Amino acid sequence: MTGPETPPVREVVDLSHPLHDDTPVYPGDPVARFSPAATVAADGYNVLHVRMGSQTGTHVDAPYHFLEDGARVDELPLGYFLGPAVVADVRGKPPHGRIEWTDLAPWAALLGPGRILLLRTGWDEHWGTDAYFDHPFLTGDAAARVVAAGVRTVGLDALSLDETVVGGEPADGFAAHLAVLGAGGVIVENLRDLGAVPEDPVVSVLPLRLAGADGAPVRAVAFRVVAR
Repeated sequence: MTGPETPPVREVVDLSHPLHDDTPVYPGDPVARFSPAATVAADGYNVLHVRMGSQTGTHVDAPYHFLEDGARVDELPLGYFLGPAVVADVRGKPPHGRIEWTDLAPWAALLGPGRILLLRTGWDEHWGTDAYFDHPFLTGDAAARVVAAGVRTVGLDALSLDETVVGGEPADGFAAHLAVLGAGGVIVENLRDLGAVPEDPVVSVLPLRLAGADGAPVRAVAFRVVAR
């Protein structure tokens, strides 16, 4: 007797940036460093020494990132990191542009519990340049409305869900972070290639299981499940 067949997965798209010594990090965060700990030539095998912060590269933020009593990344439901996604195309914003609820209105009816909202700002094109820090950001009001719709996972192809001000504080503080994380949700930052996400996608942003951590790097992918 055979069990039920698993529906095939199609059109797998990598949404993660590669990690290396030049990986951009949020101002003040630890920079990434990678060096050989063992080599085939010297030891008969390769091992890489990895040193980086929890918020390096494509990563998720857990509530503990901003809330002392918030859930750590290893305490969160795995369902927050895997599910059907909605990609909202909000490209065209200027540097430090505000993403308002009106910008998300075309996708409002698709938002709800279990949905992952991904904001396509197009700012991944600036990865590795100074312009990457001047990304658009989600307003606190828009974030609160997204959370009110039942969404608990919000991601974007930029450095932060809130404004980044090098050498200063955002004018609106961290309102979007507090809205999402305060509802017990998670944030995914530094995604890429959201324009390549297939129709009716499932997205996986499963993080490393770092015990007690505020967040963790992920290998983010989008794919389509085809029913037989």
